[in-house]
Amino acid sequence: MFGNKAQMQNMLKKARKMQEELQKKQEALKKQTIDVSVGGGAVALTMNGEKQIVSLKIAKDAIDPEDPEMLEDLITTAVNEAGKKADEMVQKSMSEVTGGLGLPGGMF
Repeated sequence: MFGNKAQMQNMLKKARKMQEELQKKQEALKKQTIDVSVGGGAVALTMNGEKQIVSLKIAKDAIDPEDPEMLEDLITTAVNEAGKKADEMVQKSMSEVTGGLGLPGGMF
């Protein structure tokens, strides 16, 4: 099925190496961040590659007690935009290792 034993061992060796490289990339992504600013700087946030918000800053003039919905919308927009950019960053980083194999199920 795979040819001889040496070919199978070589393939397993390559798979282990790829797995190690993926783990290194995942660790590095924990430290990489995405910065997003919306509403002309009213809301700014930093998100890491694990989609954790590292920092959130809200300008004083964005806090209007008469219009909390505006601030809610700005925060939602910032989080969604940062999440999208984080996904793109992860995808790009992982494709460097997998060589664009197109692995299924979100497996990079």
